[in-house]
Amino acid sequence: MSDERPIYTEDQVRVDPYSMPLAELNVANPFLFAHDVQEAWFKRLRDEAPVHYCAESFFGPYWSVTRYDDIMTVDTSHDVFSSEPTIIISDPLEDFPLPMFIAMDRPKHDEQRRVVAPVTGPENLRNFEPVIRERTIDVLDHLPVGEPFNWVDKVSIELTTRMLATLFDFPFEERAKLTYWSDVATAVPGLGLIESDEERKTILIECLEYFTGLWNERVKAPPSNDLISMLAHGEATKNMGPVEYLGNLILLIVGGNDTTRNTMSASVLNLANNPAQFSRLVEDQSLIPSMVAETVRWQTPLAHMRRTAKFDTELGGQQIKEGEKVVMWYISGNRDERVFENPHDFIIDRPNVRKHLAFGFGIHRCMGNRLAELQLKVLWEEILKRFERIEVVGDVERSVSTFVHGYTSLPVIVHPLRA
Repeated sequence: MSDERPIYTEDQVRVDPYSMPLAELNVANPFLFAHDVQEAWFKRLRDEAPVHYCAESFFGPYWSVTRYDDIMTVDTSHDVFSSEPTIIISDPLEDFPLPMFIAMDRPKHDEQRRVVAPVTGPENLRNFEPVIRERTIDVLDHLPVGEPFNWVDKVSIELTTRMLATLFDFPFEERAKLTYWSDVATAVPGLGLIESDEERKTILIECLEYFTGLWNERVKAPPSNDLISMLAHGEATKNMGPVEYLGNLILLIVGGNDTTRNTMSASVLNLANNPAQFSRLVEDQSLIPSMVAETVRWQTPLAHMRRTAKFDTELGGQQIKEGEKVVMWYISGNRDERVFENPHDFIIDRPNVRKHLAFGFGIHRCMGNRLAELQLKVLWEEILKRFERIEVVGDVERSVSTFVHGYTSLPVIVHPLRA
């Protein structure tokens, strides 16, 4: 990446997006999301330039697609917009490309996805539910009642990491490695966790070495119902090279970690900030599935997905050239006033809530969406059995990322039900 490209800074969060020329708007700044000020920027684009070209950014030039219907068009037009070489706004490193099936087109995408899809199929979900409930009960029953703690660490990360370890049949006592590798894979260099892409590469190679040991164990054993065994024995995946294996591991780790854990945290934050909605949930717990879907819409745990134009095409009256980046801002489409009435409000019985974009559409729709919803549903069923309310008692800290829309700290106190 050229040092001459504009860098992102925190100064932008203090800028009124309506004070600058439309052509200069650049929403691909992780600090906008960390400070939770991105919505005004997206609203201006939705209203004035729903298909918008940004000529200069840290990630190079790109198109922003911010309205719901245009996002749906891109997401389902696989013959026009390619998922290769990557589904995030930044380009892969030349010497470390990390191919993965979500960043592949047909037919290879379909062949590899089909290998692992059964892990979140209906039968497995039925088998997972008692395990999820048992672990949720264990985590909630060991919370420090009446004392402040970080919900992200003690609940959201803990529950999603336990589920990840189960999906991979990963050594349970070392499951924290999964969270670490997920965070490293999506971290912005220089902002805390890693200092450079080279450091990221070094850590992810350590991840590959660990998982190669697990692969070697599983390939010698009969096929079983965990992700590593599925990859090791699957016709479309058993001959993958090391880098492609790592790419698919990172896809499955991040997909199973970041999305669910950040939606868990968002559900607590939203219900604490909307006491009338929380009261409705307490009175009518049949609304839990709808509340879960509304949380996924409201939070949009992955802010964007990127495609690349396969050839010159037109979208929303704009001419997009072959090879140009097209970024679908799901986080904007889920706040599109043309589709969702009062989109900034958290409404647990929103009538069209399942239309949200957060899981994507088309062949790349999130493979684990039902598992994520199940984990959230069980969590809130068990919360309402034990706690009168969950009180947010400090400042919320958000992820510094244009991709993972999440939380690093959510200080809370849980108040038990009164006898």
